[in-house]
Amino acid sequence: MTNKNSNKGKLIVFSAPSGSGKTTIVRHLLNQEALNLEFSISATSREKRGTEINKKDYYFLSASEFKNKIKNDEFLEWEEVYRDNFYGTLKTEVERIWAQGKHVIFDIDVSGGLRIKRKFPEETLAIFVKPPSIDELKIRLKKRETETSDKINMRIAKASAELATAPLFDVIIENDNLDKALHEAENLVANFVNKTH
Repeated sequence: MTNKNSNKGKLIVFSAPSGSGKTTIVRHLLNQEALNLEFSISATSREKRGTEINKKDYYFLSASEFKNKIKNDEFLEWEEVYRDNFYGTLKTEVERIWAQGKHVIFDIDVSGGLRIKRKFPEETLAIFVKPPSIDELKIRLKKRETETSDKINMRIAKASAELATAPLFDVIIENDNLDKALHEAENLVANFVNKTH
């Protein structure tokens, strides 16, 4: 990815433990036309869930396709979350959005978010969405009814580790009141995208 283009967009990263409400916040921000945001669609090697659509929810790749793209340095960041279960951001995805003159918004896991911040420290606003508590997180994940209790327990264990990384982000939004969190996120992003270096 080249840095030649001086009017390239900003990168807005939202990371959080699963069930914190980051996806709800990101969807809200995408509906605010004044922010000029476009969603970065991640690539994954996991199976589609429910009504998910290729190239809309994710770029669904096989594990071997994903590994090939890693070898060819096609990712801005990537991670093997569980064995042969990869997630990542394709460089072409960011370039596609910047070419439209828009800012990129990511709904991405903690380590991916921090990797983007490290690569583009000036252009990135990294926001961590914190759930009110681990107990509340467990309740939210159970309500979804999309995963087994083993999977939920894995996510809860991962959430504890992820919460420890919160101070590494630019800002922490505590999502104990959704309206308040949406308002806070909107103000943060608006200030950041309108800021000139």
